[in-house]
Amino acid sequence: MDNPLHVILLLLAMSVVIVALFRKIHLPPVLGYLTVGLLIGPSVFGLLQNTATTEHLAEFGVVFLLFTVGLEFSLPQLVAMKSTVLVLGGLQVLLSTLVGTSIALLLGADFTNAIIVGGIVSMSSTAIVIKQLNEQLEINSRHGRNAIGILIFQDLAVIPFLIVLPLLNTTGSQNIMASLSLAFVSGAAALIIMLGLGRWALRPLFRNIANARSPELFMLTVLLVALTAAWATSLAGLSLAFGAFLAGAMLGETEFRHQIEAYIRPFRDILLGFFFITIGMQLDFHVVVAQWQLILLIIFGLIFFKGVIIFIIGRLFRLETGVAMRTGMVLAQGGEFGFVIISIAKGNLLQSQIGQTLLAGIVISMIIAPFIIRYNGAIAKYFCRRSYLAKRDNIKTKIEEISKDLKNHVVICGYGRVGQNIARFLELENIPHVALDLDPYVIQEANNAGENAFFGDSTHRELLEAAHIEHARILVIAFDDINATYKVMAHAREIKKELPILVRTRDDLHLEDLMQTGATEVIPEKLEASLAMISHLLLQLDIPAEEIEQRMKDVRANQYLVLRSVFQGFYVGASDEEHRKQLHSVRLAENAYAVGKTVKQLALNEENIHITAVKRGMNKATEPSPSMMS
Repeated sequence: MDNPLHVILLLLAMSVVIVALFRKIHLPPVLGYLTVGLLIGPSVFGLLQNTATTEHLAEFGVVFLLFTVGLEFSLPQLVAMKSTVLVLGGLQVLLSTLVGTSIALLLGADFTNAIIVGGIVSMSSTAIVIKQLNEQLEINSRHGRNAIGILIFQDLAVIPFLIVLPLLNTTGSQNIMASLSLAFVSGAAALIIMLGLGRWALRPLFRNIANARSPELFMLTVLLVALTAAWATSLAGLSLAFGAFLAGAMLGETEFRHQIEAYIRPFRDILLGFFFITIGMQLDFHVVVAQWQLILLIIFGLIFFKGVIIFIIGRLFRLETGVAMRTGMVLAQGGEFGFVIISIAKGNLLQSQIGQTLLAGIVISMIIAPFIIRYNGAIAKYFCRRSYLAKRDNIKTKIEEISKDLKNHVVICGYGRVGQNIARFLELENIPHVALDLDPYVIQEANNAGENAFFGDSTHRELLEAAHIEHARILVIAFDDINATYKVMAHAREIKKELPILVRTRDDLHLEDLMQTGATEVIPEKLEASLAMISHLLLQLDIPAEEIEQRMKDVRANQYLVLRSVFQGFYVGASDEEHRKQLHSVRLAENAYAVGKTVKQLALNEENIHITAVKRGMNKATEPSPSMMS
């Protein structure tokens, strides 16, 4: 298949089907793209060979990936997280590289191949880790923040490879010191030039472009800057990706960072998908079968040895046993930048057989990773049960000491923005309260300010008891995690059956179920925002405030029914449709069954269908009576 259009159509068609399937089963799109490449590649169905077209698409994907990494790179953030990024991240990359290099040397690889192997195994998957931690609401947990800090250093650590490998690939490894010296001199020169351009040229350029108020011109300029920087470093003998990173880093320090990121993301995601497809195409089943023992060793090393290395580093720096173990499990896999290093090093530097075994090992470890991350808490608690129980007992004791004299107080589960706002108003009214949250940084700041907030998982019954929920006046669930909400409600009802429970949700998907399960009131943010806007609108239209207040009360008393019945758009997901009430307009023909029958005779309520309005000509009757003719 030599026609570029045919190649792109095949890649797009397969990607739509496979990635949609992977999203359905909650696996990262990265694995879907790898599967597409594997299926259409030479080793399975042979629909597509590695061609110049696919290689160029993949290379542009890496360019845009490094451009966005540069955009997200923030020197202030690096300084703020310096202990985690530089110490934990630096040691993890250094030790993982040394261990990987040593094992490769013991298995007979030459020094250059061994160093490359070490660098590849030191990388973890940013895409998989961040996706899973976000889904599990662990991104702000202690192990989540540690993992993000280490991933930031890994992203930076790939830059030396982007500088060195292209030169080594063209000059060979015979004069490695000369190649390294030339690479770092070239890299330093490129960095100085880009810093100068960023200060004196890029910022004024983008200000003028932004003043033109043309999205097309802005987008064209972003693409021009990214690709020009990549082209310039390529001329200097460095990688395209290094230039794109420098351009992103320079633009990331401007006020246009977020706008640029929003514009570039669609290009990045699609082209990066093509990159992963080409990686999947390179997998050779014959080599995988022949080298299965070595591949198993690589998988074991990526999952076990890397996890142990991170655990040991964490313990050395006084992380709790469970936190150190969870951080290690979260990062125990290969990553996207491992593929980038393989793609740059293939040729003169990395032997084909070593590249194939590494590819297979990384892909399989990434397939396993979401399941390890999903159950990292359960696994850590199983192995560190004693320390977890001891910590929970300490938290419980601390909460009990503060809450022992509280009565008729408010217990707040979740101390994010909503929980903190609730707490501030309770203070104004001199109403005692106690709050629980799992973000250690928020709790530390709150404690320093003298707030009654404690680090603790409110889904644990003993912590609710420690907050003396049996003496509480009301329970407020202020976080947005539906599964945790159900657990907290169940424990609260067991402890104090008649306790009023206020539940915050993002929308109305689970409103009825929460009310049936035991919530006293459910406050859906989107619907309350609609009510607030309606109230202000009616006030501006000179509707009496008393009448507006009564209407709002009626809407809430009727469980927001008038706001929850909506005409659904095209992009509403299937899961939303199952829970949300939908409005449909039905035009009756002259001989239709319903013509001449009353609303009651149609018996639509038995089918869970409710008639909200009947329209005849220009006349419309809302909430028709049972005796009204349809």
